[in-house]
Amino acid sequence: MELFYWVVFGGLGAVVAAVELTKSGKDRINTSTAFNAFKSNYLLVYSLMMAGDWLQGPYVYYLYSQYGYGKGEIGQLFIAGFGSSMLFGTIVGSLADKQGRKRACVTYCITYVLSCITKHSPLYEVLMLGRILGGIATSLLFSAFESWLVAEHNKRGFEQQWLSLTFSKAIFLGNGLVAILSGLFGNILVDSLSLGPVAPFDAAACFLAIGMAIILSSWTENYGDPSENKDLLSQFKGAAAAIASDEKIALLGAIQSLFEGSMYTFVFLWTPALSPNEEDIPHGFIFATFMLASMLGSSFASRLMARSYPKVESYMQIVFVISAASLLLPVVTSMLVPPSKVKGGSISFSGSIQLIGFCAFEACVGIFWPSIMKMRSQYIPEEARSTIMNFFRIPLNIFVCVVLYNVNAFPITVMFGMCSIFLFVASILQRRLMVIAERQKSRPLDSERDTEYETEPLNH
Repeated sequence: MELFYWVVFGGLGAVVAAVELTKSGKDRINTSTAFNAFKSNYLLVYSLMMAGDWLQGPYVYYLYSQYGYGKGEIGQLFIAGFGSSMLFGTIVGSLADKQGRKRACVTYCITYVLSCITKHSPLYEVLMLGRILGGIATSLLFSAFESWLVAEHNKRGFEQQWLSLTFSKAIFLGNGLVAILSGLFGNILVDSLSLGPVAPFDAAACFLAIGMAIILSSWTENYGDPSENKDLLSQFKGAAAAIASDEKIALLGAIQSLFEGSMYTFVFLWTPALSPNEEDIPHGFIFATFMLASMLGSSFASRLMARSYPKVESYMQIVFVISAASLLLPVVTSMLVPPSKVKGGSISFSGSIQLIGFCAFEACVGIFWPSIMKMRSQYIPEEARSTIMNFFRIPLNIFVCVVLYNVNAFPITVMFGMCSIFLFVASILQRRLMVIAERQKSRPLDSERDTEYETEPLNH
């Protein structure tokens, strides 16, 4: 493997170590022993769940291509995953609120294990079934676990500020350290041990099974709306009404859809972007490098959220602008650097520049996850948390499905340019969210002053 990859990986690792080792007392939050035990249990489960997800990530596209499918057919398989997440996501989110978040987390494990098993078959229909199961599982991963955590955190009476600590640690470990180890472990299974591209999916199923055993043995159940008589349609109406009546929730949903839509499109695009002429690139190692960059972002996020200033609504505007610039890099390099027409070989010069830009984008992803979790915990009502969070995923999945359906119709630079535009729009919406939040915070103070002014003459 080339020195370039090791230099990028080592440089990011050194920065992460420096950020973590230079944390001061202002960057840390004092917590109780009971909370630390609760947090450790959740982080263990979340890390196992993410290991099951991350082990698959770098090899989905590669596995399908090894089975002989082209970019168009692979795009259709990806569409099946996002489409099922869109169709079933809101339903499973509502069921999680009504039937229990713990049950939903166990369902995630079972569904994703079944999805992993389908990867052993080269049949298109079986792979399509696996993508559908994977889409359902993804909806549960990004709603049920967070909903269970927030409800359980509040039920146990822990301080609200401690929740941001769990969020940042979960992303640092689950989307950082575990993802890096998963990428390296997958690289060992596929390249070093030559077990084939399906081996990471078998390993993922094992981690998911272990996590499910811990959930069943140590988690308690919690629910959304306490009304047992509320049917799914009523839950949908309640969630839609909450989004329509509060502009902050609607803006948060739009921001999340724009960012995650760009992120999931990037997941599909980074492999062909770095190897347009079938260059030989180490998929697992590059993925581990991306996750190290994400880990760096989450480390910065934990510092930012431990302080009262700057507010999350403020610094996320800058994060979205940087992420927009990062995904614009392939467009810029295509105009400035002449494309290579030599098949195979090592990564090109433009590919090397794009890799660095993609690492910057992944650092923004690392900041995004704990920050959006904190904003969701502040603005989304508890009684329909899972339902509303999966409502947010509907426009996200529509966007990604449209992009992937037209993957052969547009050059890859056009799709990156579109993602960059959406991220810039997200920064504008984030600005709007901050203005509304600050305005609503100042209103109680203004009304309090008005009341004092009106009653003052009566006291004389």
